[in-house]
Amino acid sequence: MLKTGIYVDAENIRLCGGYGMRYDILVDLANTNDSIMLRANSYLAEDQKRTEVDQEYRHKLYAYHDVLRKCGFKVIKKYVKHYVDDEGVVTTKANADMDLAIDAILQSRNLDRIILLTGDGDFIRLVTALQNKGCRVEIIGFNNVSNDLREAADLYLSGFLIPGLLPFSGDLDGDNWYRGTVATYKTDRGFGFFRYFHFTETGLKAQTVFFHCSKSAHEQEAHVFSQHGKIFEFQIVPTSRDAAKVEAQNIRLLKADNY
Repeated sequence: MLKTGIYVDAENIRLCGGYGMRYDILVDLANTNDSIMLRANSYLAEDQKRTEVDQEYRHKLYAYHDVLRKCGFKVIKKYVKHYVDDEGVVTTKANADMDLAIDAILQSRNLDRIILLTGDGDFIRLVTALQNKGCRVEIIGFNNVSNDLREAADLYLSGFLIPGLLPFSGDLDGDNWYRGTVATYKTDRGFGFFRYFHFTETGLKAQTVFFHCSKSAHEQEAHVFSQHGKIFEFQIVPTSRDAAKVEAQNIRLLKADNY
């Protein structure tokens, strides 16, 4: 049984496409037949000055913290500091990187696997330090993820691809929506297979589903299916010819800065 710790760089995730991320899905990711969540920390910023005067901000912030605690996460706050330069310009700073790194190093003595949610390349040294202590380190990020950080990890997963981790936008009608990447694509014939994930008792499992570019919003720009790493949203529905078989329809490219 792998003893797993989850460490969330919440401000980085929030600013890089992960706003609205569901923490209960992270718990599901850590708790499988061969893994159990032992530690779960989320590092957040709080503006104390705003908390004192803005009731709505205070209510939303503390309600958010309560949700995290109910999911089994320890909330570690980093209070925003305000700085005024010689020209009177006010800047704010609330960096919890050091807190996260120290906690992860100290707590890793009791862990086998660490799931780190961030895209910040400043954590590369932490990743290698944890690996040198014998831990497996998995990175989950959304947009603007450092390429060097991806390469340093034992496994990198886009948060967009983890089922349920990030809700779909409200303009998508119906059920059975998924996100996936192109596994294979026949340019001359306009069809291929998407690779996507679903949860099993042992964790995430990859599957593939057939698609044709004519069932997408990109039939006139089918070259997007040949571009490495692009993420698509689609529904999996029975085919019109055989209800026992399924295919991807209503396909559209995920609008994100990068993956």
